[in-house]
Amino acid sequence: MTPPAKIPNRSVYKAAEVCAVAELQPYVLRSWEAEFPDLGVSQGANAQRVYRRSDLDQVLRIKELLFVEGLTLGAARRKILKEAPSSEKDEALPPLPFDELLGADTRGRVEEVKAGLRSILTMLSEASSADVVPSAGSNGQRDTVAAKPKRAPAARKTASPRQAATATKAPRRKKA
Repeated sequence: MTPPAKIPNRSVYKAAEVCAVAELQPYVLRSWEAEFPDLGVSQGANAQRVYRRSDLDQVLRIKELLFVEGLTLGAARRKILKEAPSSEKDEALPPLPFDELLGADTRGRVEEVKAGLRSILTMLSEASSADVVPSAGSNGQRDTVAAKPKRAPAARKTASPRQAATATKAPRRKKA
């Protein structure tokens, strides 16, 4: 068996962190979520899934059952359900609000990123309306360079006499 993994002491883990601790690929974790529906905490349609410490322990237990003991997913699920009475204490705790789980300053950081992206969008829309492209100068300051004019579409080539002759011929009939 592999030595126990170092688990950071937090109340909530992201999917990538769970995969790193358990040394699993993300698609494996997602397939296990289908087999074990109580694994992970869903946070709505737009938010990513988060995992409690008990979920991380369950992932490590599933991995042990599958890889060390050689059980199938169904057999591992049945074995974990038999062991479940000891884990009912964890389920009695009320779920914490998402903002409280991730930290108080998370919403502020997200708002700062949104403001930065909006300012970039404004700069790009101003640049496209002025028909100039911003570029970095040699000293790191911004210069504006006139955008290259668009090329007119290339004129169609006329067909060669041979191509013209074959295009006007009637198609050959198949012999019966």
